[in-house]
Amino acid sequence: MEELDIATVTKRSIRGVFALVSRTFFIQIISLVVITVLYAVLKEDEIGVFFLVSASIAFLSYFSDIGLAAALIQKKEALTDEDLKTTFTIQQALVITVCLIAIGLSGFVGNLYKLESSGVFLFQALVVSFFLSSLKTIPSILLERSLRFDKLVIPQVIETLVFNGVVLVLALKGYGIMSYTYAVLARGLTGLIIIYVIAPWKIGISISKNVAKKLLSFGIPFQSNSVLALLKDDLLILYMGTVLPLTQLGYIGFAQKWAYTPLRLIMDNMIRITFPSFSRLTHDAVALGKAVEKSLFVTVTLIFPALTGLVILAPYFLQHIPKYQKWEPALFALTLFAANAALSSLSTPLTNALNAIGKVKISLYFMIFWTIATWVLTPLAMYLYGFNGVALASAVISISVIGVIIVVKRYVRFNLFTILFAPCVATIVMGGVIYYLSMFFASNLLLIFVMIGVGIAIYFAVMFLLGHKQLISDFKVIVNSLKR
Repeated sequence: MEELDIATVTKRSIRGVFALVSRTFFIQIISLVVITVLYAVLKEDEIGVFFLVSASIAFLSYFSDIGLAAALIQKKEALTDEDLKTTFTIQQALVITVCLIAIGLSGFVGNLYKLESSGVFLFQALVVSFFLSSLKTIPSILLERSLRFDKLVIPQVIETLVFNGVVLVLALKGYGIMSYTYAVLARGLTGLIIIYVIAPWKIGISISKNVAKKLLSFGIPFQSNSVLALLKDDLLILYMGTVLPLTQLGYIGFAQKWAYTPLRLIMDNMIRITFPSFSRLTHDAVALGKAVEKSLFVTVTLIFPALTGLVILAPYFLQHIPKYQKWEPALFALTLFAANAALSSLSTPLTNALNAIGKVKISLYFMIFWTIATWVLTPLAMYLYGFNGVALASAVISISVIGVIIVVKRYVRFNLFTILFAPCVATIVMGGVIYYLSMFFASNLLLIFVMIGVGIAIYFAVMFLLGHKQLISDFKVIVNSLKR
């Protein structure tokens, strides 16, 4: 197994950021175009069936992995063939069990949600696709551990093109929900073939008790975080649906969706890269501390101004888009969710660092606290303030980032003031200018986009004034890392 020095980790991490971010935008553009057409061609219930069935399969994924993949990525020593085979064997035993149960329950699922035969076939196709996806785990681990995200994005992009191409052509030909069925299977087979071409691995079945014990000691607490996240977020939504009108639930969904969009676009990709990167640096405390500082700096530099601009300009966008004016009651919740997102841009990378250095149980304790706090505060806040109470509770709970910072500093040396000073000052200046201009120049959408451009220019001008030496140095590192 390839071992990496600090210079290689830096170069491949930077390349990975650009590869994943470019992939994210490319995939979203392709998907947006196709979805726009599908919404015009397919019936409402056909779209609904796909999302409903897809959600049920996503739920199964929580029980098909017990954190072994993360354990292999985090492992400090070089991987052995025994590690890979043990992980593959245990995971496939879980996946096959889950898939057989799902196939056996497909008739029950069809009756429960009143699905026609095409909907049941789609459910079964997604189960098969889920199995095919599990076969890609080891090659994906090998690529992530060696930080070859530039190669890892190739099958993901091709899968997107195949899925969207097949579903679009078949939908236009009148296949209805079966368009999704064939597209799902085509995506699964294509992705499996491509990733084994890029990262070949000879499949093997065996179990080592010692290896399994070591991997599970990290994997089970790690996966427990995911299960608690399911209880904290997804099940909470189901609960809210029983006590709030659907209209108010829609306001929460709208506010949360837009407030968390910067996190999904920026932080999710950063975390995917920094987890294996941090894991490769655990032997060098100084390098690890610098890596944590850089990742936090990049995250807050992009997320803080995006959230500030969103909160200030959202009311004007709603005013100028008639079909969006119905969302005006959600603006206060949007502001509170944005506060949560801003603080999460600090806490999530730091807990990710804890996982990378093997302190996964500490991350689990934080997740237990957040889950309990969410289920205690959210119902109380909803009772007092209605649907806005959900956003208020999330903002209050996010203040616990202070505790995360205190704990992580025990294990990783980083300077929070250095990280936050320039982005915070630049965000305040930018926000003040945009807020002032919006009172006079928000009469139409064109002027709003002009203000966005002005805000971006002001933000980076202030950033440059406050830390031009560091920015120039970082820019040179990025340019050199991107050179082949």
